Amino acid sequence: MVAGFEEMIGAVSNIIWSYVLIAVLIGIGLFFTIKTKFVQFSYFGEMIRVLFEKDSMKASKKGTAPFQAFTMSVASRVGTGNLAGVASAVALGGPGAVFWMWIIALVGAASGFIESTLAQVYKEPGKDSYRGGPAYYMEKGLKSRKLGVTFAIIITFTYGLVFNAVQSNTIRAAFGESFGTDKFVMAIILAVLTAIVIFGGVRRVASVTGILIPVMAILYLVMAFFALALNITELPSILALIVTNAFGIQEVLGGGFGAAILMGVKRGLFSNEAGMGSAPNAAATAEVTHPVKQGLIQSFAVFTDTILICTATAFIILTSGEPASYMNTDLDGIQITQAAFGTVVGEWANMFIAVAIFLFAFSSVVGNYYYGETNIQFIKDTKLGLTFYRLAVVAMVVFGAMVKVSVVWTMADLAMGVMALINLYAIARLYPVAVAALNDYRKQRKAGKNPVFHKDNIETNHDLEYWDSNQQSQNV
Repeated sequence: MVAGFEEMIGAVSNIIWSYVLIAVLIGIGLFFTIKTKFVQFSYFGEMIRVLFEKDSMKASKKGTAPFQAFTMSVASRVGTGNLAGVASAVALGGPGAVFWMWIIALVGAASGFIESTLAQVYKEPGKDSYRGGPAYYMEKGLKSRKLGVTFAIIITFTYGLVFNAVQSNTIRAAFGESFGTDKFVMAIILAVLTAIVIFGGVRRVASVTGILIPVMAILYLVMAFFALALNITELPSILALIVTNAFGIQEVLGGGFGAAILMGVKRGLFSNEAGMGSAPNAAATAEVTHPVKQGLIQSFAVFTDTILICTATAFIILTSGEPASYMNTDLDGIQITQAAFGTVVGEWANMFIAVAIFLFAFSSVVGNYYYGETNIQFIKDTKLGLTFYRLAVVAMVVFGAMVKVSVVWTMADLAMGVMALINLYAIARLYPVAVAALNDYRKQRKAGKNPVFHKDNIETNHDLEYWDSNQQSQNV
């Protein structure tokens, strides 16, 4: 029964990914890159400046600090996709999959900029925080509440439920590999911890991710670079392996070329989420003087996730050699990454990766939860609905820890594809608003100003509720 269900979902998912989503993702990403005048490259230094400027560390009465919004979105991005997802991509698509992960990140950073800028433009004040994201800009920008509600339902199911099952499944596998922890015991521990955090609201979510993500990302990168330093002479050959496998004649003739692209884009998108419509929900919570600032910060998050963390993981896997390499079919997902680190650094690294994946994936559970919360509130803001959703999240954390890995990954691929297509349609129609905001930002920066946005700065007849000067002053 389960096998048949998994097979059916897998077939539908492959159709969406193979024939539709890859072309749309890359095509729209390239289109946005041109329309924004290569903002993800030309404004790379500005991204870092904005992220670490003094105002980015301050939260207002209703808004999170821009840096906190950054860590909330990275909390969802950095997790299973960076450790287990990369291993799966290389195992199923070969080394060439890493190249296509890079491509989807470099191109997708423009899509990430557009969607997060739109989230800021169309955000609105909530009871205790700002709310926004694709559902909100679909309703206000496209004048379609039905489409907004449809997206809100899908993202709540995808992130709050399915993706959280993926995260808990990976934590359970990592601890089972390193400590022999019983999966039921792990499921209960994760359920209790999840409940403690998510019943505390968005500010607790922001505070937890604001601590966990920077610390663990730095520790993981230090460990990865240490492992790479031990094999520094192999890096040129690894780079050559990645590139040749991405375009090699042998891969084209053997069918591996398509697998490399498919797995690279799939796992790359799962990891960096550019264009999916998830990060804008976190971006909208930030208090900034101009929407473009958060757009730039979220674009930088795409680079942080894929170009830094995913690449470090891939290099370790590819330098590990037999029997811990991606060619070992006895290993699955996170176990490949653990075995690779154990081979390169030493057996103690298995335990470090188990702890790292616990903190990364648990912070992803917390970040994913918030995406569902803000969309539940969009549909109908009731305490009963929110409580039911929170209980469902805890239940899916338990479910994910108990089932086999292929089931949750198959469900995640399908849900992710449907959600991305809806969001890409919306931002493809609304991108002129984000580009107009970017032009306004550039104009003010050229004049030596700290850019400040007002709804009259761009030509639109849309309801930009927050960006009225009186409303802004009340919430600072």
